[in-house]
Amino acid sequence: MRYSRELAYAAAPDEVFAMLADPAFREKVAAAQQVVSVTVTATPAGTGVSLVVDQVQNTAGLPAIAKKIAGDTTQAVVREEWSDPRSGTIEITAPGKPTRAAGTVTLVADGGATKLVVDLEVTVKVPLVGGRLEKLMTDNIDAGLSVEHSVGVSWLKGDR
Repeated sequence: MRYSRELAYAAAPDEVFAMLADPAFREKVAAAQQVVSVTVTATPAGTGVSLVVDQVQNTAGLPAIAKKIAGDTTQAVVREEWSDPRSGTIEITAPGKPTRAAGTVTLVADGGATKLVVDLEVTVKVPLVGGRLEKLMTDNIDAGLSVEHSVGVSWLKGDR
């Protein structure tokens, strides 16, 4: 299932990239998402960054079919490989689970602002219910990006 989203930030692309590459920002986003635990690793890679956000999420509120696969908590690992401060790849996996989202992340200058563009292909390899679970996964990704955007807007205004 394809998923695409654009988020606008009132800052230059370099400022948005610096925020996205900052482990403290990612930890603040995880706290706002009320994850059980999070480990963030950021490793400079040329002009870009290799970023891994490894988190344990509570599955309370998920439909029974999803909880049957995920359990009471689930591990989500987000890997972003920014080749430069404008573009990279993103992969979201749940180790041991038949789920994966992979695609691109791009920062686009828009006047004095920046658009963050996320394009993903979401797959859940479970017979008969995979499509329903893909929709649920995209809804969760969308909700997570909404929280990240809210925290990001505040972060760029100095709320750190």
